[in-house]
Amino acid sequence: QVQLVESGGGLVQAGGSLRLSCAATGSIFSLSAMGWFRQVPGKQRELVAGISSGGSTNYADSVKGRFTISRDNAQNRLYLQMNSLKPEDTGVYYCAVSTLPIATMQSAYNSWGQGTQVTVSS
Repeated sequence: QVQLVESGGGLVQAGGSLRLSCAATGSIFSLSAMGWFRQVPGKQRELVAGISSGGSTNYADSVKGRFTISRDNAQNRLYLQMNSLKPEDTGVYYCAVSTLPIATMQSAYNSWGQGTQVTVSS
């Protein structure tokens, strides 16, 4: 069973930056696709950024050019660098892992962290 713990959320002004980190336990980390999801009250959880086991990345259109997902397989860590933050980026950010090496659909992710709050003020 993979366990995920996120950190790095907080309050930031519009235009600022934050770096989220996710620490994972479990031997399958390097073989698995990983992702960052965002949930806003009243809306469905959405995939913000994903990275395959081979390092290929995909992003939601709303964050392309501003967010960068990366992974450190040696340290079992996943990161999300968020720049030029906007108020609409506010939400709870979840780290997730898939049993597949490539995963672009939420249904492919089966382990989740507890989430970290990101609040962007205008």
